[in-house]
Amino acid sequence: MRAPIAGAAVAAALVLAGCGGIKAPDLFLVQRTGNVPGARLTLLVNDEGAVHCNGGPVRKLGDKQLVEARGIQEDLRGPAAKHLSLPPGPGSVLSYRLRDENGSVSFGDNSRGQPPVFHRLALFVLQAAQRVCGLPL
Repeated sequence: MRAPIAGAAVAAALVLAGCGGIKAPDLFLVQRTGNVPGARLTLLVNDEGAVHCNGGPVRKLGDKQLVEARGIQEDLRGPAAKHLSLPPGPGSVLSYRLRDENGSVSFGDNSRGQPPVFHRLALFVLQAAQRVCGLPL
């Protein structure tokens, strides 16, 4: 008698989870600004690959993009925990501010001393904006 009741409880929990009961955690929020048209972007990425571009509807990352987003978040743990902020250099076009569960980072596209993960983040943001969000920049 206990097995059918336990099975029913598990089934009910799965139905509730499918109805919005469980939400994947956010990986990070990136705000990009700049002095060129289309530079302003707010990109929210969660652990299941859901993306919100400028507060718009949910879009979905491809598998490779999701793996890259998770790798970026992992590689940003140290810099984010230190709240690393690198000032943009002369002639900077784009600036980035990322916030995640570990802390935050900010940098310009031509900031000195950027760790390699900052370049990966900038490329990820560009590709997500164009390929996932359908934005020009």
